[in-house]
Amino acid sequence: MSNHNLSRDEAATRSALISTHRYDVSLDVRQAADPAVAGYTSTSTIAFAAAPGSSTFLDFICGGVHRVVLNGTELDSARVVDRDRILLADLQAENEVTVTGTALYSRSGEGMHRFVDPADGQCYLYTQYEPADARRVFANFEQPDLKAEFTFHVTAPTGWHVASNGAEAARTVLAEDPAASRWDFATTKRMSTYITTVLAGPYFKAESHWSKALEDGSTLDVPLALYCRASMQDSFDADELFRLTRNGLDFFNELFDYPYPWGKYDQAFVPEYNLGAMENPGLVTFTEKYVFASRATDAQYQARANTLMHEMAHMWFGDLVTMRWWDDLWLKESFADYMGTLGVDEATDWDSAWVNFANKRKAWAYLQDQLPTTHPIVADIPDLEAAKQNFDGITYAKGASVLKQLVAYVGFEPFIEGSRQYFRDHEFGNTSLQDLLSALSAASGRDLGEWAGQWLQTSGISTVTANVTDDDGTMGAVILEQDSVDPLTGRQEHRPHRLRIGLYDFNAARELLRTGSIDADVSGASTLVAGLAGLPRPALLLVNDEDLSYAKVRLDATSEATVRASLDRIADPMARALCWTALWDSARDGVTPAELYVSAVEQFAPAESGIGVLLNVLGNAATAVERYVPAAARGTVRNGFLGVAARQLRTADAGTDQQLAWARTVADVSRHDAAELGLVRGILDGSTVIPGLTVDAELRWSLWQALAANGAATQDEIDAELAADNTAAGREGHATASAARPDAAVKAAAWDAAVNGTSLSNEILSATIAGFATGPAPLLEPYAEPYFGLLERIWAERSIEIAGRIVRGLFPAGQDLAEGMAPLDHPVLQRCDEWLAARTEAPRALRRIIIEQRSHLLRALTAQAAGVPVR
Repeated sequence: MSNHNLSRDEAATRSALISTHRYDVSLDVRQAADPAVAGYTSTSTIAFAAAPGSSTFLDFICGGVHRVVLNGTELDSARVVDRDRILLADLQAENEVTVTGTALYSRSGEGMHRFVDPADGQCYLYTQYEPADARRVFANFEQPDLKAEFTFHVTAPTGWHVASNGAEAARTVLAEDPAASRWDFATTKRMSTYITTVLAGPYFKAESHWSKALEDGSTLDVPLALYCRASMQDSFDADELFRLTRNGLDFFNELFDYPYPWGKYDQAFVPEYNLGAMENPGLVTFTEKYVFASRATDAQYQARANTLMHEMAHMWFGDLVTMRWWDDLWLKESFADYMGTLGVDEATDWDSAWVNFANKRKAWAYLQDQLPTTHPIVADIPDLEAAKQNFDGITYAKGASVLKQLVAYVGFEPFIEGSRQYFRDHEFGNTSLQDLLSALSAASGRDLGEWAGQWLQTSGISTVTANVTDDDGTMGAVILEQDSVDPLTGRQEHRPHRLRIGLYDFNAARELLRTGSIDADVSGASTLVAGLAGLPRPALLLVNDEDLSYAKVRLDATSEATVRASLDRIADPMARALCWTALWDSARDGVTPAELYVSAVEQFAPAESGIGVLLNVLGNAATAVERYVPAAARGTVRNGFLGVAARQLRTADAGTDQQLAWARTVADVSRHDAAELGLVRGILDGSTVIPGLTVDAELRWSLWQALAANGAATQDEIDAELAADNTAAGREGHATASAARPDAAVKAAAWDAAVNGTSLSNEILSATIAGFATGPAPLLEPYAEPYFGLLERIWAERSIEIAGRIVRGLFPAGQDLAEGMAPLDHPVLQRCDEWLAARTEAPRALRRIIIEQRSHLLRALTAQAAGVPVR
């Protein structure tokens, strides 16, 4: 039984006893390219202070501990190694401990991930630790408040590139083994264990630099480097990435008034990455999905820029100043999410950053905040498993949304000045909520304690509805009603909102333009808005215009009618995006039939100019068809939507992002509908030519998956496509297509590989599960009961990353409401309830996933009940 789920109480006890000074870590990965070698030698020497006579423990998840030396005395490993911990007793005021062991290579993206490129057979390594996987690579005190300086040494094949947080200080070819070299890296400034990192392999490397004149007359010089796999070099747009990096460093150094503190700034794009990116100071790692080997839309490039700015903001929020424990994860992630969007808006050529934030990022927060497992932004994180689960829409997008509201409340300049003081007061240290509130309160002159209590320490989302008295074409009283139940307490939490109300009317050209606006402070259950009574009734009264606050909006009847008839006439991109969101929230909540949302997409999406918004609404429509439309109506609604997508694919302007968006939609929806398989097959074999459409690897795999899911592609054809695209992305596409085939034996094999096999890497596992879950309901129904029977075994046997992918991905989510059945009577919901009632002692993180999946299913069934079956 593992004991690596460190609790908050254990961490607090340990940090009260010790303080860490320095780590010296040596890793020998020279044999990494040999698949028969499961691990590598790891030696960690730690200097730390302790209460004399006290006892504590180190963390080390490994394949074996060989030697432990404490203050010059070798300890008996058999006695001091307790599973994933190394016990240290009778400590002195100052101590030095050295641990040597075999750390294990990973295929789960946790710790030291090893990847063999199918394109050329080359081996690549990188590390990923958040929240607590540095202990899979070297022995350490794995908690964020025990910061230290780190010096890394790596022995690796001589021809490789090797990098770490610090700059390369020396490189020596080994006299006894010239095929290997030792890299020694400069000692870092104080940082937490989870943001240390190592990169090693035959990566392609590009180099540049950035500099800035400082007020004291000196110059801050920052070497820049970019890495990707050698086989992806031709797709690597390094010049553009360097340009964005320099823009970001210019912007954040000026904004934060604190020079970039980490020396160099490397960015590596790595395979099979579990996250979008990770803010390791001096060496940021990104998913290589941001290296666009296939055609990408402008929205994808903007999303990449947003991630780049997000991680750069972490160099200050998170790395320079770090939360004491994971309860205050928001102190870094909420700020970085807000700053990422701000950076794109202020430091790049894109002008739609906040529109995309409103339409997509906040939608993630709204979804998460309506789950029964929602939590305050300042969360209760009792242990590391809970921390792993809290990298969610609340911590990131809701937190960023609330910070945007805070900026509207206190003003941008006081907000930034408070942040600057926060950096100066707590550089290279650890903080909690009160530290930041003190700095912001001092800068703004406002006591933010009450604001924090209402926004950071409660859960749930406010829904704001405008009730308008219409008096013969003029407005009477306009009352904003706020419904904001905290799901955790059941109490109404009427938060304060500073928002804007926009008045929109048609001009002579039938465009819907803003004719006026008024700011309002909303508090309590209802707020009478001053200044609107007696004004002409606008065609659209848009609450939360310009997206200043965090709240769902219900359109009043007149405004909803206007939007459903004329959404494409709204000229302002932000206002249009907010109206799209209002329609989607109404469908997801079962307030209006999901068919109406799909109809709106069919009617207005062809005119949507914002590619980020278009991709989002097309994805929402596909979800609505498969999850929220009643089963009896689904075929008709799906077929109509697919027909619109196919027509738009043929008629969209050649070579545009819109054309590509419609092509992706045809492929996606065709997984469940055979009506356009002739078009799908024709695009693949070249018999149907869509002028301007780039039929590259990514699109081809989506089209093959559509054919496979309908039984219209053979395994030989799928294998032949892999032979033509034997890349990492190709193998993922192949795994999904292969498992999507509607055959009982295929589904059984995919299920067995996912739940019983251990050979699939993290990304191939997810691709296999995605294919398994695509298919006719009768083929999947036999797996519902076995799913509930395997949950605890999977959680006990697999790492939390892999277990989470299996538990989420295989949940029997594709369920329909039988005619006359109440949603709560659905057998899968009832089976969830039985499992939860009988497993009250199951791991908290496992229960959370089941509760969330149950909630998603209940929402789908409730929306189906609100639909109108088509006979």
